[in-house]
Amino acid sequence: MDGIRVGKRIIGADSPVIVGWENIGRVEGGPVKQFIFTWFQPTVLFAAILFWYYAPNSIAKASTAIGIGIGFKLLLLSLEWVNPRYDSWRLTWKELVTDLFYVGLGYTVLRIVDSYIGSSVMVEAIQHLFHWDKFAWFTSLPLLVQAFLISFIFDFGQYWMHRGMHNWYPLWLPHSVHHYITQMNINKGAVGNPVELFLIGLGIGGFFDFVPRAFLLAGAIGMSVGSYMHINVRFNTPRWWRFLFNTTEHHSVHHSRDYEASRSNFAGTYIFIDRIFGTCVDGEAELLGMEGGRRMSIREQMTYPFTEAWKTLKEKFARPGAMVMPAE
Repeated sequence: MDGIRVGKRIIGADSPVIVGWENIGRVEGGPVKQFIFTWFQPTVLFAAILFWYYAPNSIAKASTAIGIGIGFKLLLLSLEWVNPRYDSWRLTWKELVTDLFYVGLGYTVLRIVDSYIGSSVMVEAIQHLFHWDKFAWFTSLPLLVQAFLISFIFDFGQYWMHRGMHNWYPLWLPHSVHHYITQMNINKGAVGNPVELFLIGLGIGGFFDFVPRAFLLAGAIGMSVGSYMHINVRFNTPRWWRFLFNTTEHHSVHHSRDYEASRSNFAGTYIFIDRIFGTCVDGEAELLGMEGGRRMSIREQMTYPFTEAWKTLKEKFARPGAMVMPAE
């Protein structure tokens, strides 16, 4: 397999990867279906921004955001059955049960852990230690600017954390579990080792002071863009959207079985961050995973980083075996 040169890298030498938007499949069907699956994403984004911008204080709260997020995922789940990107990614009961286990883990155990040692707790400790006050002047900025800054600051940090996970072995071990998924579905973003899921959620936004509604708006932006990263739906994504935002296509390249392709598209929301640092590859891939698409069990996903770390340490620090003297 020859692959395609993208910058200084050869993409698709290990496994098939479609490079370039002109080669990506389009939505098939009549004009109504074409219209819906072309403008669905922008419509949801602008509707979410308008809702959280004008919603009365009585409903503009975190519980409302959680309810909307769950309802939106159920809507996207139904779209996966209506207009799948690949039949090979169709959700099975086994995949669904596994995904729901990780979704439940995120809403319970990981949320409790984050409340004790998450980024907000760390930021507060650092501020107290060095007597730093928050940047209160951020609250004087326009609400939409604050929302964008919250979203961008988090995603910029996530980009470097994600990139570090692919370049530093101790971080790669917990992150590698997520790269064993073999298909894209709406809840696949929740699948991974708990250590990696905790690390990828860290951010520095707590150093800045924003009004509460700005955080709700930022969450709406994240939901309206990031939810599509792991989804089995074919869209006719507008050109401006795929230039600015991460898409299913981009993230499928990141999850492909091709090594060089997997080291691209690190941002979670804003793909233009990857464009700035030269790590963006426009395209898509159907064959996902590692080791030829081997599927991990939940038990292995939970223990893999620790067992592999132990094996590595044993190999590195193992004492040389006693030399065997040749027979006379």
